[in-house]
Amino acid sequence: MRRTVIRYKAKPEAADRNTELVRAVFAELQAARPEGVRYLTLRLEDDSFVHIVETTSEDGSSPIPKLKAFQEFQNGIRERCLEPPAPRNATVVGNYRMLSET
Repeated sequence: MRRTVIRYKAKPEAADRNTELVRAVFAELQAARPEGVRYLTLRLEDDSFVHIVETTSEDGSSPIPKLKAFQEFQNGIRERCLEPPAPRNATVVGNYRMLSET
């Protein structure tokens, strides 16, 4: 299992558009229902975004980058950001009903 946290800060004028693009990714995920992935995105009050991705594939790969909506989200992401996306592998220190227990 692999967990990744991605954080970035959107430009104030681009934060709502970024939210729309993220919601489109979740709509496509709901429709496609791919196995082996859990995904959460938070928008903070300062227009920072935090994405948490958990994959269960042995190689840590995720079906999310293959989604059309995700590819549209990725297009122009750096132009929408004050601080670019910074992905980091993450280890769970504590977990109460948020993430898979396996």
